[in-house]
Amino acid sequence: MPTREAPMVVRSVFLSDIHLGTRGSRSDMLLDFLSRVRCERLYLVGDVVDGWRLRKSWYWHPEFDAVIRAVLDLAQNGTEVIYIPGNHDEMFRDWLGLEIQGVKLVREAEHLAADGRRFLVLHGDEFDGVIRYAKFLAYLGDWAYDTALVLNRWFNLARRRLGLPYWSLSQWLKRQVKEAVKAIDRFETALAGEARRRGYDGVICGHIHHAEMRMVNGVMYMNDGDWVESCTALLEHQDGRFELLDWAAVQRAPSRQREALPA
Repeated sequence: MPTREAPMVVRSVFLSDIHLGTRGSRSDMLLDFLSRVRCERLYLVGDVVDGWRLRKSWYWHPEFDAVIRAVLDLAQNGTEVIYIPGNHDEMFRDWLGLEIQGVKLVREAEHLAADGRRFLVLHGDEFDGVIRYAKFLAYLGDWAYDTALVLNRWFNLARRRLGLPYWSLSQWLKRQVKEAVKAIDRFETALAGEARRRGYDGVICGHIHHAEMRMVNGVMYMNDGDWVESCTALLEHQDGRFELLDWAAVQRAPSRQREALPA
């Protein structure tokens, strides 16, 4: 059984929606996760850097540099790193096809799992009607979302002072809005439908900050969540089995449970 300091060794890791450049980015939790994981393949499934926010006002914490260094260290130590830019880091879509410091930039990818299943990997904003057809509404939604994240930050600061663990107020609020729940369901159905149309066994995406792994119309839909609210990663084990890992829950767990993480 591994110790807390021993690395998790998995076949593949999928991360998205880190939003470096925003005050809501939980780069501290991500750094903790990256220090614990070793993988053959790392997929960055979009919105790693928040260009929308940086264009409005510059904010760059030293931890953000540390996240980038951690990813580059993985690339230089044998991990294949694939970066699929999203809508918030769409400026990197001008660099598709390039490889920078061992990081390959692509529009989408095909992931072949250890058990032979084929997965379409993409950010997913192309299937978000708001982003695609009414971008000004997306920016308005971005403002409302930022407001929720500010509340979330103060809420968790108070919890920390009371000795309580991290808990996402913004994620809870989003799940209470019926229209948000319907939009998530429509998004999941659209992505699964595209994967099925193109002959894939499943789809892996990000974009909506809602970690999920379920069958949708005969296709495996997997969303790796985010590192703003849920702090989740999608892992593929050596046998092709997938797992959604909630890193906030890992940090809350007693040390004995943490030692039982996959190695």
